[in-house]
Amino acid sequence: MKSNIPTNASQFLRSRLTKVCVSIAGSTSAEMIEKATAVVKETPFLEFRLDYLEKPLAALPKFKQFFADNTAATGIATCRLTANGGKFDGSLAAEMEVLNKCASAGFHIVDLELESAEDLKKDELEKLRETGIGLLISHHDFTGTLDLDGTFARIESFHPDFIKVVPTATSLVDNVTLIRFLERTSDRSNIIGICMGDAGIISRVLGVRAGSAFTFASATVGEETGPGQIAARTLIETYRIDQVDAATKVYGVAGNPVGKSLSPIMMNTAFRRETVNAVYLALQTQKLDDLLKFVQEIPIQGLSITMPLKQEIMAHLERTDPLSAKIGACNTVLRVPSGANAGKLFGFNTDVAGIIGPLEKRLSLRDSKVLVLGAGGAARAAVFGLRDKGAHVFILNRTAETAQKLARQAGAKTIKKEQLAKTPFDVIINATPVGMAGNKTAPLLEAEDLNTKLVFDLVYNPLETPLLHMARQQSIPIITGVEMFVHQGARQFEIFTGKPAPEEEMFRVVIHALRVQAETAAAEAAAPKSEGKKSSTKTTAKK
Repeated sequence: MKSNIPTNASQFLRSRLTKVCVSIAGSTSAEMIEKATAVVKETPFLEFRLDYLEKPLAALPKFKQFFADNTAATGIATCRLTANGGKFDGSLAAEMEVLNKCASAGFHIVDLELESAEDLKKDELEKLRETGIGLLISHHDFTGTLDLDGTFARIESFHPDFIKVVPTATSLVDNVTLIRFLERTSDRSNIIGICMGDAGIISRVLGVRAGSAFTFASATVGEETGPGQIAARTLIETYRIDQVDAATKVYGVAGNPVGKSLSPIMMNTAFRRETVNAVYLALQTQKLDDLLKFVQEIPIQGLSITMPLKQEIMAHLERTDPLSAKIGACNTVLRVPSGANAGKLFGFNTDVAGIIGPLEKRLSLRDSKVLVLGAGGAARAAVFGLRDKGAHVFILNRTAETAQKLARQAGAKTIKKEQLAKTPFDVIINATPVGMAGNKTAPLLEAEDLNTKLVFDLVYNPLETPLLHMARQQSIPIITGVEMFVHQGARQFEIFTGKPAPEEEMFRVVIHALRVQAETAAAEAAAPKSEGKKSSTKTTAKK
């Protein structure tokens, strides 16, 4: 029986690899080579998705020239059949014809899906090995995270140079299953493990920490070849994946939705600036039990809690600060690092500081008249924080009963929408998700309802929400959600690390990210609808 210890060839290949392999897709070889040329100097490990090309065989001479021009590049060739989640609609024989010619085209590794390997005759696989190219055998499960060890055993029987197991995460805990699997198998093989899907994004960072030989990334945002794939620059610069190791502390923002949250870029920038060996991830979940299991298993050192979990998590904390207890909502959780309470979860609320701080820079809150829109976790922080400062608070919420309950608890009042135009306020605060990027909920207020001296929208993305735009049109001063977002994030950083937060740097990076997003969205909106070039790289061919 052939040994499972990596061969000299696979050891040589492993020595060439970086932690990030950039997946390159496009409808033509020229497009793919253009993208590869743009990233190869920074990230020389590339996967070319030959199955995206109409005639991959005809394109091989172009790739041969690319590798001749870029001798430091290491290339994986993938020509995945449609039946196995790829885009190549030819036969298995046609797939093998492409892969067999990849060695002479300068590629170093071919990715052969397990189903194809199992359908091949033994001599056909040996013919591929004889080309001298490294063999990676992969399996993609598009339904869940099931029987990873069984899949590993099936692939291992072929003795490839690399084994790739890619399940789909439907929960945070699925990432734990993958991580434990990587820890069991990484000393036996060159293993690559990733969870697909929004819930599996964290596996693309933590997988290498657990023993994955590398992870896959897209060339840029919008060029993903699989669900949950992260852009290479984001992995390297924001998540600092090259520095993630066993000693790296893990933090995250938990809730739903968090896929577009700017908390990771803000917090990871702060960690880098203050030389903290930590990484901060987006933890997509709306089930508290899923989050709590994940927190215990990894373990997570600290959390930023967002909707819909701010109130529900309170019952699961060992202790909270008086503010969180009073409000009944918590947005910050710290795992106690040592002492009698080591491992236990303590809760804090930094939303209040994030709301009150920007307001106190502009007016005296005592006896001021404030309208708060909403009655959820953020609204509770606003209402209790304002009442504590002596403000007169009025609450407007779509569900009147929820508003009335909050008003009773905080000593505030409720108000009906039809009363707004005739009721002057010092401040109107939006503490709902209305106006958030991707949120299609109708606005609570119209222009005639803005009978106020100041408008504060806690939504930070987009930079100018519909509410703020409406206020600007009436020359009403505004406070953007970025101020609240950065201010509360800075307090969280200090709770997590015990260090002063680099607040100016955090503010700068968030503003920059929002402007880039706005420019990208504007460019996409202006692009002709018939432009199919980019859309071809965004199909469901999975990685």
